[in-house]
This record gives sequence, structure tokens and C-alpha cells, in this order.
Amino acid sequence: MIGKVNIGIMGTGNIASIMAETINRMKGVRFYAAASREKIRAEVFIGKYGGKKAYGSYEELVKDSKIDLIYIATPHSEHFENAKLCLINGKPVLCEKAFTANAYQAEELFRIAQENGVFITEGMWTRYMPMLTTIREVVGSGVIGEPKTLTANLGYVIDKVERLQNPALAGGALLDVGVYTINFALMIFGNNIDKIHSCCTYTDTGVDQQNTITIQYMDGKCAVLNSSMVSLSDRKGIIYGTKGFAIVENINNFESIAVYDTSYKKVAEYKRPKQISGYEYEVEACIRAIRDHQMECVEMPHSETLRVMKMMDNLRKEWGIVYPFEKVQEEVQEEASSLPEKEDEQTEAAE
Repeated sequence: MIGKVNIGIMGTGNIASIMAETINRMKGVRFYAAASREKIRAEVFIGKYGGKKAYGSYEELVKDSKIDLIYIATPHSEHFENAKLCLINGKPVLCEKAFTANAYQAEELFRIAQENGVFITEGMWTRYMPMLTTIREVVGSGVIGEPKTLTANLGYVIDKVERLQNPALAGGALLDVGVYTINFALMIFGNNIDKIHSCCTYTDTGVDQQNTITIQYMDGKCAVLNSSMVSLSDRKGIIYGTKGFAIVENINNFESIAVYDTSYKKVAEYKRPKQISGYEYEVEACIRAIRDHQMECVEMPHSETLRVMKMMDNLRKEWGIVYPFEKVQEEVQEEASSLPEKEDEQTEAAE
């Protein structure tokens, strides 16, 4: 990877547009190609954001030898197959959150990446932001005393978005916005979890409309997380301590953290540094990792992606939400799990 890094974008929706605009304002990288299932969409995208190539299939995109990194910006339900296609063709991957629809798919992708020696990471952009370091430093400084409780709220009125209503596209509030609240809790309070309690309401199509999650930690800390696709929230993350509390503005794209003392007086505030969109940090992290011959980003290691995916799997299980394609996946898993037993029986018979 010498000179400018050529980036290909898989998908041409809103998030893909933000990424293309971001790359165009970055140094050392180039928006090189876009792909859609309909070539006209890719051509319109290239016409709007620049780039050299417009492809009418993802297969063509991954075959382009000039592409150094592919950003996947397709619906959650498609991430697994899209990323798998990239990996088996040797293309490093930055996959938009939620990484996959479930933990099984995530584990499979990491296995394939390992087998093929190809880099892959999840585009949970808040994990890569320099503001995260500031938040951790403030909380860790003792200025609010010992942190005991955390709340995180993220909700948008987005229930009219078709993919979010569609179980076949892994719709629902959890994978789209709830994933941010979960990551916020893990980033601040860690993963030494004792118990998780939750509840949700449902759309007419059977996916979660809004949900509340309570995480109880082994050391007594508690995190209460709310996410919704039918109500507009304040987007705040608040960490409560024994000597005060800290308010993080916008857990979806950190803006600032303000510190309050026991008299509810603001005693300090820290603003985020100037940024393009916030997406640039994950792109820069990918480039660093690839150049250092790493298989993952330290900011969002595979272990953390799996942790979050398993948590969301368990939450959906509690809510009784199963995506249609997961039923087929279960059948494949059951069939595969039975194969070693048959092989053992044949081995025993031969002996």
C-alpha cells in the first residue's frame, strides 16, 4: 500500500454518501470506486462524489486490483455475504455497524479472515474517535468520584424507513441505534457483566420498536440503556459518580463532555476536536492496521465485536425476535454439527 489508498464503497445509500464525502476531504486516501446491484445507482453516485469506477455488481468491485480497502454500507442482513465476498477475494474490509445480523455470522467472518490472512473490522465509529479518550480520562480522573451508574439514550423517528421495519433485512431499533448504547456502556464501564435485563415493544412486522436494557456489573455498577426508532431522544450519555456526574452530548457522534459537582454546578467542559464527519478516524485506523500487517484494529478488536453481537443475540432471544434467514442458518448449523459425530462413528467402525 504505497501512495494514496484507494477505497471502494459497497452500497450507495445515505451512509455511503457520508463516507464518500469524508474520504474526498481526507489526505492520503482516494474514493476510487462504488458498486450497487443496479449500475445506474453506482454511476449516479460516482457522478456526484467523484471516483474512477462504477460497478453494477459487488463481484466486479472485489475483483478490482487497484482497490486497497472496501467499506461496506449495505443493510445489516447483507453484511455477512458482502464481507465474505471481499475476504475470499483478498480485500480488506471496513464493515458498517452492526457488523453482522448475529454472532454466528461474525464468528464465521473472523474465521474466513484468519484463513485468508485478510484484515476486517467493524465501523463502530465512536470507538475510533479521539473524544473517547477524553471521556475516559475525565471519568478516570476521579473528578466525579467513583462512577456508579450510567445512562444512555438514543432515539430517532425513523420507523418509516422500510429496511428498519423489515425482519428480512434485520430491521428493528436494536441493531441500528441500540448498538450505540451498548457500545457506550462497554466503552465506559467495561465488560465485567453480571446480569442483563431488558424489555421491548414491537412493530406490526415483529421487530423491536424501542427497547430498554439494564446491565448489572460484578462490581455493583449499573447501566440503563434506551433506544428507539419511534421517538426523538436527547442522545445523552450520563455517568453518575459519588462526587458528581458527567454529561456526554451525542453518544452517536461525541460532541462534548461536561462535568458537574455535588451542587449541580458545571465545573468543566471539553469539546471534541474539529473533524470532517467523524468517519475519518475509522478509515485512518484501518490504514494504520493494514500497513502494520494487523488483522484487526485495536480500537475495535474482534473480541469486542463478538461480545456486542452475542449480547444482542441474547436480547433478541429474550424478546422472541428471529430474522427469517436465521431459521435457515440454524438448519445449516445443525446439519454441520452432526457431521463430526458421523465421522467419529465411521472411524470407530474402521478401527
